[in-house]
Amino acid sequence: MKHSFPIRVLGIDPGTQVMGYGLIDVMPTKCTFVDCGFIITKPKEAMSQRLKTLFLGVEEIVRQFSPDEFAIEDVFMNKDPRATIKLGQARGVAICAAALANLPVSDYSPRLVKKSVVGYGAADKLQMQQMIKILLKLPEAPQSDSADALAVALHHGHQLQTSIRLTKK
Repeated sequence: MKHSFPIRVLGIDPGTQVMGYGLIDVMPTKCTFVDCGFIITKPKEAMSQRLKTLFLGVEEIVRQFSPDEFAIEDVFMNKDPRATIKLGQARGVAICAAALANLPVSDYSPRLVKKSVVGYGAADKLQMQQMIKILLKLPEAPQSDSADALAVALHHGHQLQTSIRLTKK
C-alpha cells in the first residue's frame, strides 16, 4: 500500500451494460473528486465483445488517470443466476485490467459501501447520488452508476486514511 498523499483511487461499479467508474484523490483528512463516468456496451453484442469493451475501457481509464489503488464492488446474489455470472465476468475483466497495471485491488460488498457512505446499508440509488454530491462537493448529483463507483472509491479512501493513521501511531 502506498503511504504518501495524495493517493488516487479508482472505484468501479461493475455491470455488463453500464460499468460506472469514479476517481478521487485521498488526502489525510479529505477526499476530493477527480472524475467519473461510465463505460457503455451494446446490449445486442456478443458477451465476449461486451467484456472486451469493458476491459479496454478500464484499461484506458487507468492509462489516462494513473490511479494508485483500485476498488470494486463485490457481486451481490441476484435472483437470476445467469445475471450474477455475467456480473462476475464484468468484475473479472475490470480486475484483470487493474492487475495488469499492477494496481492493488480491494473489493467491498454493496451493503458495506452504502452503510459507510450513506449510513444505511439498504440505501437507494437517489440517496447514494445525493450523498456523493454532498461529500465530494459536486455541483450536481452524478449518474447512478458513477455515484456508486465514487461511493466505492470513497469507502476505500476512508479505509486508507484509517490504515495510515493507525500505522503512524
